[in-house]
Amino acid sequence: MKRGRKNIRNQVQISVLEILGENRSGLNIESLRSRISIKFNHEVSWNTVQKYIQELVEINKIQPTILPHSKDQTKEGLTLYTLKKQVI
Repeated sequence: MKRGRKNIRNQVQISVLEILGENRSGLNIESLRSRISIKFNHEVSWNTVQKYIQELVEINKIQPTILPHSKDQTKEGLTLYTLKKQVI
């Protein structure tokens, strides 16, 4: 039987997948961070959420969508994250 608190990585990654599953449109890191903070009942760092989102992108669980910048066409805009569609 394991004791102690749960691993923050697992908690954040599961929460990200649940939140993205509930939402049809993509969410940015700040939106995910605020929803996770409400769910955990304490503030979670933007860097923490970003790190675990990047891990989920690398293992193909979620996909980033980079929007064009609103004013400068040479720059990248906001990045939204959605669940990766399963191909059967």
